[in-house]
Amino acid sequence: MKNVFITGASGGIGGAAAERFASAGYRVYAGYFSGRDAALRLAEKTGCIPVRADVTDAREVADAIGTIEKEGGVDILVNCAGVAEFCLFDKITDESWDRMFDVNVKGAFFTSRAAVPSMIRKKRGRIINVSSMWGITGASCEVHYSASKAALIGFTKALAKELGPSGVTVNCVAPGVIDTRMNARLSESDREALREQIPLCRIGTPADAAGAILFLASDDADYITGAVIAPDGGMTI
Repeated sequence: MKNVFITGASGGIGGAAAERFASAGYRVYAGYFSGRDAALRLAEKTGCIPVRADVTDAREVADAIGTIEKEGGVDILVNCAGVAEFCLFDKITDESWDRMFDVNVKGAFFTSRAAVPSMIRKKRGRIINVSSMWGITGASCEVHYSASKAALIGFTKALAKELGPSGVTVNCVAPGVIDTRMNARLSESDREALREQIPLCRIGTPADAAGAILFLASDDADYITGAVIAPDGGMTI
């Protein structure tokens, strides 16, 4: 049985990914930080194993990965933990900028760094980073978020080149507008305006993003690395 570690599993996309992996027969370690209740509900529903870790803390991340190492190590790492903020550029504080990069970028760095040695030893592994379509196109009033998600795409491509000879693939999923807590601030008029911009005429679901993540972890994606798959309904065409 393959081990999957999903950070941010208490959130919408992370939780949906945990459900999909569990249904497909993987042993799922559901990483969370503040969403303990959501993680416990997910565990009750899917049988996944909750693992608390602050992805911005290298020691906590190493401890979490160490726990999984006792069960054979991380075969598939899904870096889904993330934060977002809607803010005018000149109102972004130093603290907000740092927090955005600490969670969205440094978190993926810490977890990947901790998981990679075992993957290299086994000559196999999958790393799947969850970015955003705004990391591709940029979003007004979300400069720090867009910049962090663009950095995650660059991280993906560079790490894919480095780990390819070791049999480890590194890919990225860049979802479009997904119906999660991050987008709960949107009014119905905002949602309708977005639907009009999306070629498929609907806002995405967490399951739409989770399906792309599961595909990149599957044997069907053996020859794919350094790719950015955008389940966005066509919004970035």
